[in-house]
Amino acid sequence: MPALVDIRRRIRSVKNTQQITKAMKMVSAAKLRRAQEAMFAARPYARKMMEVLNSLATRANPDSHPLLQDHGDHRVLMVVVTADKGLCGGFNANIIRTAARLLSENTDAGRAPEIEILGRKCRDFFKRRQWKVRGEHVGIFQALRFTTAQTLAQALIKTYIEKEVDEIYVVYNEFKSVVQQKVIVERLLPIRKLDFDPQEPAQDYIYEPEPAKIFGDILSRHVEVQVWRALLESQAAEHGARMAAMDAASKNAGEMIDRLTLYMNKVRQAAITKEIIEVVSGAGSPA
Repeated sequence: MPALVDIRRRIRSVKNTQQITKAMKMVSAAKLRRAQEAMFAARPYARKMMEVLNSLATRANPDSHPLLQDHGDHRVLMVVVTADKGLCGGFNANIIRTAARLLSENTDAGRAPEIEILGRKCRDFFKRRQWKVRGEHVGIFQALRFTTAQTLAQALIKTYIEKEVDEIYVVYNEFKSVVQQKVIVERLLPIRKLDFDPQEPAQDYIYEPEPAKIFGDILSRHVEVQVWRALLESQAAEHGARMAAMDAASKNAGEMIDRLTLYMNKVRQAAITKEIIEVVSGAGSPA
């Protein structure tokens, strides 16, 4: 039977851990509020731009701009977005598992997949794997800015225009709620074309100024906005996942403290009972 001092030491240790998890939950809640505001502000603009650009790409001449041209599907680049830190439940594991599955499927299909890493957790996993890593970006979520998304998007655009890859996908966690995130696999380039009913009346656009100038401005801006939205979604989802994980850890610590306290009381009562029996036995024995 353990000594009372050992049980008290363990209870004190669990209480200290509980204080840390509660503090981390409060920090994540504050960061989540700011991340949600930025994410909800970017969502309508990004989704409307995607809707317009998908329709435009369907009707426009692919030779109008390099980002509208289809190069095939042999060389695939996966941009995988994870967190730099852990302690956020299955947030990182779900992304990494999905990315590894997609890379394996593309390899089995005879394609040449590559990976662009965003986040320390993703880097730590894939640096020991067989797939080619084109680049890695660590620490971008410490002070996330739109310029970060612009720099990354311009690098991806250059890679696609120079025909180093045929397709570019973004794999990230979309924020649904504090306790729910959804893994999204979204094709970034080439811009996806819509499927229309052949019997539907054909529509056309009137360009002012010329199409080349419009495409040159709006297509690059579209890629920047979609990358920015993916980063904001991932950041909000990370804080939500960490908040939920720390809340569950605090509750588990409370339950463990209750069990240890009950066990300590039983041990103490057993020790008291033993001492009473020894005293009574000594008093009842002949001198």
